Amino acid sequence: MATKIRLQRHGKKAAAFYHIVIADSRSPRDGKFIEKNRTYNPNTNPATIDLQFDRAMHWLTTGAEPTNTMRAILSYKGVLYKNHLAKGVAKGALTQDAADKKFEAWVNEKSAKITGKADNLASAKKSAAEKRLADEKSKNEAKVALIAAKAAPAVEAAPAVEAPAEEAAPAAEESSPAAEGEASAEA
Repeated sequence: MATKIRLQRHGKKAAAFYHIVIADSRSPRDGKFIEKNRTYNPNTNPATIDLQFDRAMHWLTTGAEPTNTMRAILSYKGVLYKNHLAKGVAKGALTQDAADKKFEAWVNEKSAKITGKADNLASAKKSAAEKRLADEKSKNEAKVALIAAKAAPAVEAAPAVEAPAEEAAPAAEESSPAAEGEASAEA
């Protein structure tokens, strides 16, 4: 029987959630399976992969073929690399201790990359939130200043408008008698 390591889709529309299964290659995608090997959630960043490492190695060594997506997931988790090192040990190219050291170094490097990505995402999210808060504060201060500017001149403008009207009226009265005096002198 040809076996495949593949994903079985679950979850809502546009929110996929997958079970990692080992199934007969002839069975449908969401159909019967031989063994369930935990889950894969691509909705998180970075994606959450819960995998039984030993069982995945067992199925790879017994001849199960991973699908393209599962090949990427197994490579990401190091199952394919561990399988590669195990084949090297079986051929005598390297010792088990050397293979274990290589794999341990790879795991440490990979976990550092994943932790770094998670930290970068968290700090970017935090800085974006701080930037939005600062923008909102500046907009609020601008609105408060605009409201204060509208309210303050209205109070001062009302008396200022009355004073020039009173000053303009006496000036008009003074100019009109002078104009009358000039008009009478000419006549």
